[in-house]
Amino acid sequence: MKHILPILTLTTLAAAASAQSAAAPAGLSYNRVSVSRAGQENHLAVSQLLGSSNVLLGLSNRSYETTYGTGTTDYGNYTFLSVGYVFKNVAAGVDATVYLGAGNEFNNSTVGVNLRRSLSEVFAGLEVALGHEMREGTGGNARASSWTYELAYNINKQFQLAYGITDTKTATEDRHTVSVRYNF
Repeated sequence: MKHILPILTLTTLAAAASAQSAAAPAGLSYNRVSVSRAGQENHLAVSQLLGSSNVLLGLSNRSYETTYGTGTTDYGNYTFLSVGYVFKNVAAGVDATVYLGAGNEFNNSTVGVNLRRSLSEVFAGLEVALGHEMREGTGGNARASSWTYELAYNINKQFQLAYGITDTKTATEDRHTVSVRYNF
């Protein structure tokens, strides 16, 4: 009879530990700062959900350097502001974000959708994303469409590394982007 209390205690602790390890993941992080490099371009971006809502605000800045065959170099900055809505767990653990944005390059406006999913059941910390964007503007970039594919790895809850490919359908090469993100 005196061994029942230790046995019950061990059984309770084992059950609690088992339930904790089987708990659902905390979900994808949307509050983050991202530093990215694509070719000769540097990107700095911040996104944050408003309070406990699913409204996502984003602000990004891209600095670039373009050298032409004539030997002249063009430097520039591009700022982009977006507002979107995150539909969490739409199907099979996929989050869908629909967004509208505007930037100061070619006075463009953007409509896009981004699908993200954690693949922690395959490999802990792994994440994939697929995005499509339509852009309207003026100048030489009047209408553009692009697809983005990304594979990311969450080192821990705060830091993430990502590699993405953007297919713009207008350029001869895809854009390859490496990102480091801090989740807050």
